[in-house]
Amino acid sequence: MAEAGTLHDAFIDELRDAYDAEKQLTKALPKMAKAASSPQLRAAFQAHLEETRGHVERLEEVFESLDKRVSGKHCDGIAGIIEEGKSVMEEDFDDVTMDACLIAGGQRAEHYEMAAYGTLVAWARAMGHEEAAVLLQETLDEEKAADEKLSSLAEGGINQDAAEAAHPEEEKDMAPVAAARQKAFKSPKRANASRR
Repeated sequence: MAEAGTLHDAFIDELRDAYDAEKQLTKALPKMAKAASSPQLRAAFQAHLEETRGHVERLEEVFESLDKRVSGKHCDGIAGIIEEGKSVMEEDFDDVTMDACLIAGGQRAEHYEMAAYGTLVAWARAMGHEEAAVLLQETLDEEKAADEKLSSLAEGGINQDAAEAAHPEEEKDMAPVAAARQKAFKSPKRANASRR
């Protein structure tokens, strides 16, 4: 009978999964940037592409700190999210709706990655792999920041613009509601609440 795997084995397996996920995303992000019509959204995807390349390098450092060979294991989870994103990009949506959908797809990927890196950080700390934990925490923080950036773009106008394009006859009726949402979004109270 084979020897049972340990948390260390699961940790290495998850690192390989994350490595492959980041590699897949370095191929998907340029396509998302190209599909975006909003200059701010395009810039956000391009900036995150550069960060993602850094995540690949950082994972290589993690493998090195553990004296493990760098290798990836196909990440079915991120592959599925990317595949969903591809099918959305093939839809015939107006520009602002496509931007809203691109944000949704980007956030799916970010949330998947935040879950993965959160687990990796916790496991690294539990096993005393402090160097790995610090490197992985840096990536987790960048993934959270990318998610927040996408939220700010969505809530800062893209979603509302897409809604108005979907229901132009309601635009006049919704103007006071949109103004209230914008005010609430920019209020210091809301900003402080989101930092908790």
